[in-house]
Order: sequence, then C-alpha cells, then structure tokens
Amino acid sequence: MKRFFAICSIWIWSAAFAGALSAQAVSKVTSAPVDAVRWVETRFGPGKVPPFSFVYGGKSSRELLRQWKYRASRPESPEPGVEAFLYSYTDPVTGLVADCRVWAYPEFHAVKWELRFTNGGGKNSPTLEKVKVADIGLQYPSAGEFMLYRADGNHISKEDFHPRATALAPGETFRMAPEGGRSSEGDHLPFFNIAAPGGRQGVTAAVGWTGTWFADITATGDRGVELASGMKNMELYLLPGETIRTPSFSLLFWQGDDRMEGHNRFRRYVLAHHSRKIDGKFAEYPLCSGFNYRDPAPCTEYSCITADWACALISRYAQFGLTPEVFWLDAGWNEGAADYAHGRSWANTTGNWTIDSTRFPQGLKPVADAAHRVGAKFMVWFEPERVIKGTQWAVEHPEWMLDLPSEPDGTYLLFDLGNTEAREWLSRYIGDMIEQNGIDYYRQDFNMQPDKYWAAHDEPGRKGMKEIRHIEGLYAFWDYLLERFPGLLIDNCASGGRRIDLETIARSAPLWRSDYYHYDDPDGYQGHTYGLNFFLPLHGTGILQTDKYSFRSSISSALIYNWKVTDKNVSFLDMQDRIDEFKSVRDYFYEDYYPLTGIERTTSDSVWIAYQMHRPSDGTGIVVAFRREACPDASVRVALSGLDPRRRYLIVDTDSGVSQQKTGAELAAGFDLLSDEPRTSLLLRYAPAE
Repeated sequence: MKRFFAICSIWIWSAAFAGALSAQAVSKVTSAPVDAVRWVETRFGPGKVPPFSFVYGGKSSRELLRQWKYRASRPESPEPGVEAFLYSYTDPVTGLVADCRVWAYPEFHAVKWELRFTNGGGKNSPTLEKVKVADIGLQYPSAGEFMLYRADGNHISKEDFHPRATALAPGETFRMAPEGGRSSEGDHLPFFNIAAPGGRQGVTAAVGWTGTWFADITATGDRGVELASGMKNMELYLLPGETIRTPSFSLLFWQGDDRMEGHNRFRRYVLAHHSRKIDGKFAEYPLCSGFNYRDPAPCTEYSCITADWACALISRYAQFGLTPEVFWLDAGWNEGAADYAHGRSWANTTGNWTIDSTRFPQGLKPVADAAHRVGAKFMVWFEPERVIKGTQWAVEHPEWMLDLPSEPDGTYLLFDLGNTEAREWLSRYIGDMIEQNGIDYYRQDFNMQPDKYWAAHDEPGRKGMKEIRHIEGLYAFWDYLLERFPGLLIDNCASGGRRIDLETIARSAPLWRSDYYHYDDPDGYQGHTYGLNFFLPLHGTGILQTDKYSFRSSISSALIYNWKVTDKNVSFLDMQDRIDEFKSVRDYFYEDYYPLTGIERTTSDSVWIAYQMHRPSDGTGIVVAFRREACPDASVRVALSGLDPRRRYLIVDTDSGVSQQKTGAELAAGFDLLSDEPRTSLLLRYAPAE
C-alpha cells in the first residue's frame, strides 16, 4: 500500500547546511554502519538540504528550494529488499516540478536516486542548467588521506578496465567523464570507490547514464570529500507539460578491513538489484559459441554464412559434445552485407534490416530451430542506431535520422531514438523480428560516437535535449523488449564495452567487453577480467584457442568460444575439457573477488597476475594465476582473503592433482604460487578440510 506523509508549502532551510564544505548537502559519516532508510529520510526530509542541486532561471536551488512547495510520498517498492521514496519540489511561480525518486537498499547500506523535471506551467520554463543529481559532501571521523579507486573505460586496448588508485590532494578536483557520448568509452568507467582515511570505511559510487555523464571528486581537507555528478552538457528550457530525467546516482556505504569490502558488497548489490531478473532471480549470462572463424578471406563468416552452413555447424558441434548454451549469430546476416565484390560488408550496410534472402531463404528461423533441437538458445546481432546513408531505413525514413551537417560527406546517420514515433516503430520492428525468427537473446552493437550528432541537432536554448531524449529512448526500447519477452537477455555491445553504466547493467550485460579480442592477446584478456571484476560480476569475452593458458585468460561469468571443429590441429577432447572446466568454476565469478598481485603492472608481460574468487557461504573458492611470457620468477607470494584464520583448508592444483593443507591464517600470511615455465597458468581450488 502506498503511504504518504509530510506535505508543506513553505519550509525552513536546515541550519545543518552551514559547514566548511561547498557541496549542496553535507552528510556526517560515523563509525557505525549506515542505515539506508534513515539516511534517505534525514537527507531528503522536510527542512533538509537534498543531496542534489541545479540552477534555474539564473538562481541556485540552494536559494530557490526554501520557497518551493515540498511533498514526500512512499510509492510501492519495486522489488523485495528495496524501500522507495518520492520527493517533489514545486516552484509556485513557474510551475516547474523537481521530482527526486529515491531507493534505499538496507541489506547493502546503499541508496540510489535520480531527478525528473516537469514544466507544470503554461509557458516555456526559464533555463535549467548545472544540474548535479549528486551534490554532496561526506565528513568522516578520522583525519588523513582519501584514496580514489577506479578503473579505465574501454579504449580497445590492453589497458581496458585497468584498475587505478589516486590519492586525493586536498582542494584538487578529480574529474571523470567518458568520451564520444558512450558511457564507458575512454579513461573512466562510471563506478568508483573512495576509501576514507584509515582505509576501513568509505563509499562505492556508480553513475547511471548511457551518455555524457561526469563525476567530480574533491577532498576538502583531511576529513571531508565532496561528490558531484550529473550530465555533462545540459542548459535548456522545458516546454509546457514537458518532462525530462537525469542520470541516476548510487552510493553504497561500506566498512571493513580494507576497500575490497566496498567492492565486494557492490558486486553483491549489483547482482541483487541491478541485473536482469528472470523468474525473480538474477539471470546467468551464457556460455556461447558462434560461427565466425575468420575464413574464407576476405569474406569471413561475418557476411558469407548461410542457413545451411549454420545448421550444419550446429549439428557438428552437437556431434562432438561441444553444444554451447547459446549459438550466437553475429554481424552480416542482413541484406547486402555479403556483396564484397562491390565493397559492401556488415559494417557499411547497417540500415538494411531485412534478412538476406539468398543466404537465408526462410529467414533465420531454421537456424533457431536447429539450435533449439540440440538444447541451445539462439542470439542474433543487431545495430539499429547506426544507419548508413543510402540504406533501406535511411531512404524510407529520413525524418528519423540525425545527420552531421559539419560532415556532409560522412557515412553515418544516427537513428533518432528520441523521436517517440521512431522509437515505437523500432521497438515493434525489432520485437517482431525476434518473435518471427525464434530469437531467444538480443545482441545490440553501437559503433559510432553519438555526442556530436546530439549537439548538432539541439534547438537554440535547448542544449542537451537530444542526448536526454535519445538515452530515454534507449531505455524505453530495451524495457519494451524485456517486457515483451520475459526470458530475453540483452548483450550490450558498443565497439566492445563502451556503454557500461548503472542503467545498462540493470538491463543487459557486456558479453563482448572489448574489441581488443581481435588482437588475440590472452594477457590483455587477463587484465580486462582483473580490472572489471572490481565492480561487475557479469561480463564476458571471446576465446579462439584451446590451450589452458589462453582459455583461462578469457574465463569470467560468461564466455564465447569460436573453435573450428574442422581444424585437424586441435583436439575436440581439449575443447570438451575446457568447457567442462569453465562450467565447474563459473559460479565462483558471481562471488567475492580479491586481486592477489596488485594493480600497478597488470599490462606487463614480465609479471605474475593472479586473483581469488571466494564464496563466503561455504568457504570454498578458486585461485586463477598466470606466469606471463617474459616473467623471470618461478613463484609469487600471495595472501588469500575471506578465510577463517582458525580453519584448515585443502588446496588442490587442478592440473597436477597435488594437494596441501594450510590454515586460513597461514594462507592470509602468505602462500606461494609456483610454475617452472613461463606462459603457464594455475587453477587452484580450496575448501575447508573436514
């Protein structure tokens, strides 16, 4: 039942605001665990300074909100374990309404909120700008240095998702923002962890916006830190009756021995409340295989595959016990993509979203049926937002395309998801294709930078509106598919993992987290897993090889293998062994993560890299380790975490079968990983000894 409380028209500004920090709101963090519900009620309650800010008509919300009408209500909870709140602030003069939707997650000591602005007046609103969905200062009881722990975004390089640590110098602001309009492209992933002085408490933060977000982190002294976040480019007025939303922002308060408590609690929080649910449980993203073996040149299977060939490969995989959970049909099934003689391929025919009738005379349904007959599901690649000039959609619906006037000879158009008619048409079109072709899972790619298209089409005085509408449209499109197909999973690809944020991970997962895969560099894949695991439990990549070193370099909670079962130099028995090994350890990637070899040199070829996945519920876990090609050391000492110091544990090397017993205290003090040869891997299992 909905509850409602605390309606008032004029309220007194909280005296608690007067402090040393310049943030809109200040929150004192004690040594006690944070009660998420109480935190929300005391930060957004009547007479309190909310932890967001904006400038409206040239005036700061700090000045305005004390004259605005305030209203608070309790909507129904969206899911178990969540408390929902709605706080509304209304300008009595212009009718602008600022709605702040807030969610509290008591089990995780976490909160999340977002803003929506509605022009409830009869004329255009004054200018709304400098919107910070988060504008908050945190003050801690102990003095000292604040540490910021974050990760790179996606560069399509070995550095992708590289973990970073930065000491925050008092008075200096560390700014994070993506490049090109895709939320995880460039130097910054929109997740970060701030450890307070002493390193035994802090906050893990996340931004939900699949466009140009920003986050500013400033240490204001030896006890305080400020957080500000929002949309980078926004200065606009609203039409009468018009509503927009902002990025979402989440804070998870943690306490523990070190900052990994914050990372691991955040991973659990993501699985519980910010991942795709099917039948009330988080969805396990699949073990996949595809049809792309990079031959015959120059065509490759991307664009030359036929229905008969795909069905034959599915049967061939089944014959040798290699059936994946999902067969994945990647780019190139569309009309025109196989016309290599005229310079056409999958890359320059997006916009021709009809199925090639020569290669697939009955559509994709026969391939889906073949996958279903062997007990697998069927996933298909789409890229609806990037439209090539001259293709079907560009010609038939030019009114739905955003061009780039500054590049009249350019190739790309952007499908305008901010156009309601266009988005609804797209939703039905793709939904009908999924239904008619027996497609189980949907893969969406996005190989362009949209920010310059948005900027080029903003109306005067409406900077940021095209971006807002496009991002809102993307979420509405995905939500439509997920509602229409309750068992659907979405693979979120944007030139690899360039659209990863709090909003996309709730609807999808990056099964192809980096296009660096094309470099066939297992050491790079190790580093990607090592860095992304700090924040996300659900992600995957590809593997072409069957040797243990390469295969283990690619394992995480999801995987796609592209193995040629016709290759006489590769044993299908090795393929079976690799699949069995993956299935035996996959569940650990949903558990707690501990890096074992630091974060400074994860891209070097002369080091060991190792990590631990630990299941607190039963005390079991795995250690995955790699001695790289140029590493001169036959051993490395690591310290395991999460163990009971008094219990004895049995540790087994899965390759040699050699086992040993040590106490949790001994394993935490130091444990040697050994390998006589470079470019080798270790997979150890441990469990409490009986």
